[in-house]
Amino acid sequence: MKTFFISAALACAMATAGLAQDAKAPEDITIALVPGLTTDAFYITMNRGAQAAAEALGIKVDFQGAEEFDPVLQTPVLDAVIGRGPDAILIAPTDSTQMIEPLRRASDAGIPVITVDTFIDDGKYQDGAGDGDFPLAYIASDNLGGGRMAARYMADKIGGEGKVYVSNLRPGVSTTDQREEGFKAEMAASFPKIEVLETQYNDNDASLAASQFQAVLARNPDIKGVFGANLFSALGAGNGVESAGKVDDVTVIAFDAPGSIVNNISSGLIDAAIAQHPAEIGYFGVMAAYANLTGQSIPTGIGTGFTVIDAGNVDDEATRKFIYSE
Repeated sequence: MKTFFISAALACAMATAGLAQDAKAPEDITIALVPGLTTDAFYITMNRGAQAAAEALGIKVDFQGAEEFDPVLQTPVLDAVIGRGPDAILIAPTDSTQMIEPLRRASDAGIPVITVDTFIDDGKYQDGAGDGDFPLAYIASDNLGGGRMAARYMADKIGGEGKVYVSNLRPGVSTTDQREEGFKAEMAASFPKIEVLETQYNDNDASLAASQFQAVLARNPDIKGVFGANLFSALGAGNGVESAGKVDDVTVIAFDAPGSIVNNISSGLIDAAIAQHPAEIGYFGVMAAYANLTGQSIPTGIGTGFTVIDAGNVDDEATRKFIYSE
């Protein structure tokens, strides 16, 4: 499945690069990219890929979002974007349910919508099912697969047995929900001697994630691992492990690879990171939007890959290109 999606994305990129624009000249086309938040290295890197695609096509991409990952803050930004009437909108919805109606306003205004990184409803679009099937496509990493990858790495590091838990920001965020789901599913299917404890939700607060580790440790002094399903969950868990003097005893796996996570891998505080390829998401998002605007059909799902970064490859030149831009 993933191979098909990646191949489709590459075909889309190649096919659109030389298309003639019937309705507008390329320089008159504007695509809005609304990230989950503007200050995160993941979305900054996604924008770099989007701008690279825009340059190749001769179009414009506007990057505008809120400074926090919050649907209450994202909605007015989206409304302002809709008011300017871009030719298409690429957006990372900050809630799979709460952002359905705000995005419907864009669709009702005749603006094509493509979701990137995160999705609304169930992420299955153009199938006539659900309230949120109207976006044209969903372009992202396979977060279920990434969660399974984290579980396999964790299991190997802790010897296939022991207690672990997931540190997550909150329920209702499509990507982190899937990472947690994939992690738990892989543990249940492949590693019966590993017990996955109750998930700890930290509302994207690294300090809370650190204190939650201390609480879990107090109840389970034999805890062996923590999977941080997003940046602040992983950073907080790592800090909690360090404060407890358990760096050598507890494995911490992070999802995403900004500089702060990579520095913690180099220092030994975090054991590994599952790095997404956000520049590819941004690049393929712009290419898919342009293809649609020029009358081409596009796949409803385009997937990108992962790179596992750990102490063994963190300094390799081939690996460092997957570290997110600050």
